[in-house]
Amino acid sequence: MPREQASAASPQQPATDPAAETPAAPARRGFFRRREKDAVAQAVAEPVADEAADDDESDSASGRYHERSSGTWRRILSGSGACFFSMLVHLVGLLVLGWLAVPAQVKTELKTLVSSIVEERPEDEPVEVELEQTLEAATEVTQAVFSSAPLVGASGTVSGGPMNATMELDQKVVEEFTTTTEVTIEAPTLALPTSKKLIDAIPEGEFKGDPRAIVDNYEQAMDRITQEINWLLDKGPVLVVWCFDQSESMKDDQAEIVERINRVYTELGLVNRDNGDMLLTSVTSYGGNVLWNLKPTSNRDEIRNAISSIPIDPSGKEMMCEAVGKSVAWHREYRRGGRRMMLILVTDESGDRQNNNEYLELAIGEAKSQDCRIYCLGRESVFGYPYAHMRWKHPQTGHVHWLPVDRGPETGFVEQLQTNGFHRRYDAFASGFGPYEQTRMARETGGIFFMLPTLESALVRAQGNLDERRYELEAMRAYRPDLRARIEVFADRDRYPLRTLIWKVVSDLDPHNNKAARSVEVRLEFAIDLPSFVRQARENQQKAKLLIGYFGWAQKLLEEGRKLRDQEPEPRWQGNYDIILAQTVAYQARLYEYGVALEEFIKSPKTAPLTKAPNLHLVHWDAHTVKKTRSDESLPYIEKSIELFQTVIDNHPGTPWAARAKWELARGFGVDFVPDYDRPYTKPTGPLIPVPKY
Repeated sequence: MPREQASAASPQQPATDPAAETPAAPARRGFFRRREKDAVAQAVAEPVADEAADDDESDSASGRYHERSSGTWRRILSGSGACFFSMLVHLVGLLVLGWLAVPAQVKTELKTLVSSIVEERPEDEPVEVELEQTLEAATEVTQAVFSSAPLVGASGTVSGGPMNATMELDQKVVEEFTTTTEVTIEAPTLALPTSKKLIDAIPEGEFKGDPRAIVDNYEQAMDRITQEINWLLDKGPVLVVWCFDQSESMKDDQAEIVERINRVYTELGLVNRDNGDMLLTSVTSYGGNVLWNLKPTSNRDEIRNAISSIPIDPSGKEMMCEAVGKSVAWHREYRRGGRRMMLILVTDESGDRQNNNEYLELAIGEAKSQDCRIYCLGRESVFGYPYAHMRWKHPQTGHVHWLPVDRGPETGFVEQLQTNGFHRRYDAFASGFGPYEQTRMARETGGIFFMLPTLESALVRAQGNLDERRYELEAMRAYRPDLRARIEVFADRDRYPLRTLIWKVVSDLDPHNNKAARSVEVRLEFAIDLPSFVRQARENQQKAKLLIGYFGWAQKLLEEGRKLRDQEPEPRWQGNYDIILAQTVAYQARLYEYGVALEEFIKSPKTAPLTKAPNLHLVHWDAHTVKKTRSDESLPYIEKSIELFQTVIDNHPGTPWAARAKWELARGFGVDFVPDYDRPYTKPTGPLIPVPKY
């Protein structure tokens, strides 16, 4: 068939698909997407109506349109009905669960709150009492005096004169009282607990001990220790471990304790008791090493012999914290057997600093793990300084030696200047507290640190009265040292900028630091021949000039941190700031006077005889502080430092800070040179006795 005929015979189709020309609508989901799919499907399924269609076909098309519309709404309603029904069921379920969750007490209280109504009460009318305008003092106690007072409960007006009716006592009541011959007050009938029950009622577990118990002597300390042992014996068998310092200076202390061992057993009632093993005693000691001198026993003779035979350690080392930890660990098996344990440390020193830093927390941890309380019989710590010095005269040569003794500080880190302005400190100001390691061990384990009196304690007292000393030490509770672990104290510096500032100043001016010692110490002993004197003087004038700059730098730092001082909550750190600021100013004045005195000596050398009776020889010139000053340039520094020291005395009375300030003022600010004489050195005939180490 020709192409033209084929095209005429077939119905004429549109050239393109109308759906293809429609822009794509945004994708829709859910209910709206289903409606669009249904509409498109019906539109494609129906043929395109011809323009010449009759009315019947139009009516038919209209009917189909209405059928499609009604079908669509039915589908919408059928789909949404399930959703609304589900929501309704869940809502009812939540309401029921919420009602069941409300406690009955709350519902009852709500009802009560709603039903209660506070009734208003009219305020009481004020009662007015008119007092007599004229009052006369009574000179005699008469009935008229008592009748001038109003009668309680009487109605009407009350006359100020005598009562109209005469008051009489009921004779029957009087007779009843007169027939009673004795009144007996019975003791309470309540069942009181015994002392053992009271001890048992004390809760077990960690509690803090007493870091400072002031005692006059060993007798008072031993009485308290006996009481502590007795309390533990009420709970069961006890093991007491005595741990002694092996230094030579402790021999007298050990002898006194030996004399009191019998008294302890007697007071505890363990002399003739069949079960004498209720209290066992062990002895350890330490120096450069730790010794187990006596295994646990109840034999008093063995205990006394063990303490008396403690050796003297020649090394001068004192491994105190290591000894405490080992002494507790050696007796673990007795603790596992149910025996309670306490350790009594007896020493007059604070122990080797390096060993303490390494073993302190380990010793505390070991004691806590064995529930062992640590009691310490010790001495008062030096104020802000690790060392005290003991005077020892050599028996062969006659020379005097100042031997350092570990006796501090009272804190985990030093908080005071370690220099006196010219060199390292040699003073021994008492701190009012025990050494840090000993007080911390006693406090953390529930024990007690007994602070025995020492010569250094007189520096804290205003007078020699012990009661006044105790009172001042009690007043220093606000200045108590921080007994937390060193790592905690160190980590806490960032919270208090003033403490960081003070630690920096103290550390940079510490003569015990080998790097800083050459810069922060000047010579105080000079040669007797002039050329050597001049050479030494010039060298130390330069060091003094440099050291003045160091103290000036420290003064500037502290003055810039004045606001930090006002923000510091602890009186102890306020006192540290006050005294160190005053010292930095005073030390600049003294060093300047030191340089001027050296210059004047060079220009006009002093003279002194080379020998002096009896058999003394001039050995060197000593630099001493005096009241008289030599220059006007130092006067402003002197006046300012005096004012600052007086502020310390006023703000911190009865404390080591005030005592130190008074001592600084008494030293004077000038410098002078005095001749120093000594006996000539004589070579001993026998072996030279070594200088002891304390």
